[in-house]
Amino acid sequence: MMLIPAHHSRDIERKPQYLQPEKCVPPPRPGPKGTMWFIRDGCGIACAIVTWFLVLYAEFVVLFVMLIPSRDYVYSVLNGIVFNLLAFLALASHCRAMLTDPGAVPKGNATKEFIESLQLKPGQVVYKCPKCCSIKPDRAHHCSVCKRCIRKMDHHCPWVNNCVGESNQKYFVLFTMYIALVSLHALIMVGFHFLHCFEEDWTNLLQDYGVPGEGAADPLLSPQENKQAPKVRSAECSSFSPPTTVILLILLCFEGLLFLIFTAVMFGTQVHSICTDETGIEQLKKEERRWAKKTKWMNMKAVFGHPFSLGWASPFATPDQGKADPYQYVV
Repeated sequence: MMLIPAHHSRDIERKPQYLQPEKCVPPPRPGPKGTMWFIRDGCGIACAIVTWFLVLYAEFVVLFVMLIPSRDYVYSVLNGIVFNLLAFLALASHCRAMLTDPGAVPKGNATKEFIESLQLKPGQVVYKCPKCCSIKPDRAHHCSVCKRCIRKMDHHCPWVNNCVGESNQKYFVLFTMYIALVSLHALIMVGFHFLHCFEEDWTNLLQDYGVPGEGAADPLLSPQENKQAPKVRSAECSSFSPPTTVILLILLCFEGLLFLIFTAVMFGTQVHSICTDETGIEQLKKEERRWAKKTKWMNMKAVFGHPFSLGWASPFATPDQGKADPYQYVV
């Protein structure tokens, strides 16, 4: 199979007959102001639901299996606040990444009237997307799932049911960061919980049921009282029976490890992509660099906003991306 260079398609788009504005119907009327962006894709919706379910499952195990039954009040409160804060920020970032327009180009604007309104000078070139019949800004790519051209499209992520583009990349980076942190926190708590329960409650429970070891049944208690004693101690370790607790913790451990590796890698690739000012698609297609090179710090501010502040870490702060023209059609 012969690979076609990325610039070959651009050469085709440079031909005057390629635009064919007479074949483009007028663009649809824009929706009401404040209309929510949402992609109606079955696979993406299912993945988004699974994401929320897994986070809520981790919330359930952390609270009702590890923290609430704990005898250390300070440990439970501090870890509960940190874990719930990270989980809340992760889900908030997920919602913003999913429901924010990633930078969609107006659909069907490759009309004769619109092209004339650009007042192109001799030698200037515009690009047209044959799939959505729109004039494409530089560095825009068409997404077959969103059925739109997206400015600075990095990739389409089914886990957020949306493209990662110019306007929502910040929220996607925060989502991967907070999921990685909440996964790491959960893994640390699972490790401490296993050590604590095996050392105290579960060890005593096994010994009281006939497993040899230190701390045999209290000879001053009746046999019936000895059988009831481990149940009280077990309840202090978990509200569930030891086998159920082990299964829940192992599942959480597996989930946390998988999500930690996946989101940490995604976070690293996204930060690298931002610092180099090169999207995932541009790296994959090895497109020729036609835009000005900026410093890494300027690239970070272009995504997270000007100037640097705590808003960079907040999914509720909309980044001020400066006065860059979103309609850079001409090269």
